[in-house]
Parts: sequence; C-alpha cells; structure tokens
Amino acid sequence: MRPLHIALAALVAAVWGVNFVVIEVGLGHFPPLLFSALRFLVAALPAVFFVGRPKVAWKWIVGVGLVLGVAKFGLLFIGMDRGMPAGLSSLVLQVQAVFTALFAAVALGERPGGTRVLGMGIALAGIGVAAVDEGASGPVLAFVLVIVAAACWGVSNVLTRKAAPPDSLNFMVWVSTVPVLPLLGLSLLFEGWDRDADALAALDWSGVGIIVYVAWITTVFGFGAWGFLLRHHPASSVAPFTLLVPVFGMSSAALFLGESVSPLRWCAAALLVGGVALTSLAGARRTRTAGGPDDVPAPEEEPESNPAPSPA
Repeated sequence: MRPLHIALAALVAAVWGVNFVVIEVGLGHFPPLLFSALRFLVAALPAVFFVGRPKVAWKWIVGVGLVLGVAKFGLLFIGMDRGMPAGLSSLVLQVQAVFTALFAAVALGERPGGTRVLGMGIALAGIGVAAVDEGASGPVLAFVLVIVAAACWGVSNVLTRKAAPPDSLNFMVWVSTVPVLPLLGLSLLFEGWDRDADALAALDWSGVGIIVYVAWITTVFGFGAWGFLLRHHPASSVAPFTLLVPVFGMSSAALFLGESVSPLRWCAAALLVGGVALTSLAGARRTRTAGGPDDVPAPEEEPESNPAPSPA
C-alpha cells in the first residue's frame, strides 16, 4: 500500500474508534433508540439522492438494514446508555469476527482451519477476561447487550457477503434508509413521546455536531474511504487496519472521558485483538490459497471474504 493509502486507512480506523466517545457524549443528548434513528436518517439524507440506484437486490438491503441498523446499533446504543464504557464497547464489538466465522460456517459452508479456530478461542478468552473485569465493576446486562450486538454484526456480515455489493458506499447509504422508521417506532414505544420531544426541543449545536459526526463522518466518509481502499488493494491488506479501532477507541475514551483501563482490561484487549487478527487474517489467507475454483475469487471480488466493518 502507498504511504498515503496507509494514512487513509489509519484515519478511518481513528474516525471509527473516536466515534465511540462521540456516541457516549451523544447519549447525554438523546435517548438511545432516537439517537440511532437520527444517525441513520442523516446518513441516508441527502446522500441517497447522489449515490445512484441500489446495486443489489432489495432483500439484501432490507435484511442488512434490519439486522445491522435496528438490532446491532439499537442494542449497542442501549448497552452504552445503560453503562457500558465507550472504550470497552469498541473492544468487545471486535468479537464480531468470531461470530462472522461461526455464522459463515453454518450458512455458507465455510469450514474454518485450525489457525482460525485457535484465533476464535483466543478472542473468546479475551471476552471472558473482559466479562470478569466488567462484572466486577460495571453492569453485566449492558455488557451482554453489546455482545449480542456483535453477534448481530456477524449476521449482517454474512448477509453482506451474500449480497456482494460492488459499491460499499452505495450499499451502506441505501441500508441506512431501512432502520429509520423501525427505530423511531421502537423509540416512541419504549422511550416515549415526551422524552423524544424533549430531546429534539433541546437540540443545540453540540447535538447537531454529534449527529453529523456519527452519520456523515463515520458512515459516508468512513465507508467511502474504505470502499476506495478495497478497490485498490486486497482485503487482506486493508482489513488488519480495523484492529486499530479499539486502540483508538480505548485511548480516546481514556483521554476525553477519563475512563480508566485496568490491567485486566489490557489483558482482555491483547487476547481479543490477537484472536481477531488470527481469525481474520487466517481466513483471508485460506481464501487466497484454497484449491477449488469456487474458492479463488477474482481480485475485484476479494473484499467479499472480509466484509467491510460497519462503523459503530
């Protein structure tokens, strides 16, 4: 990769990592489900009028929109609203790589090799250590909600692989149109009209900036830049940069929110990031070296074996 492209990949990872801090601050302005709905509304509009028609079947857009937008982000925002720290959330969500491998084995018949199984085991050990650390100092339910959000992310990755969108930005913008009404409906049902109305009535420039960041910076810019990198480089070269997301997430949470990082949490981070690296990179190598004709994608199809992560 060119130095400029390496810098761009690192910038995207930083944008996605810092986004957890922005979410934490935003939850002080909006109820979680309303916040998530506004994020997707602003991500979809006006971008949907400039990216062209959808380039995959609507069933994939609706499926990913519901699983990723409603389930994954709804649970993540609720979990963080209930006390899951921003830095730890950025770390724990990376277990999506394990869920993706497991669901791909069931739905797509992809058999993980020994190295990939080892990586999944190490990552799960990291989750166990993080659970012990969080159980001793924080709400367990919030931790579980973020784990379930990571599982939903894994399902959406498998659906994205089946959809095989040729343009990740086009796909993400159209996916963003799906969750808006379901999330608004759930917000009215569970968070209440009064709470939503109060949050919107109190909207200030700080709240506007938060919505713009989580919608346009992390989604439109993030996915646009990520799609550009995947069009110019193999996925196995680009995907490892996602391992920087929890690094930026935990460091920015410590810097801006004053979150402390215990030795046990550092241990969990080392296990989880190391396990995810083995899981992801072993899967990429296996895709490139498999012998069957169906296992050797053309260069432009290689990103499908490592779906671009959805920025939190």
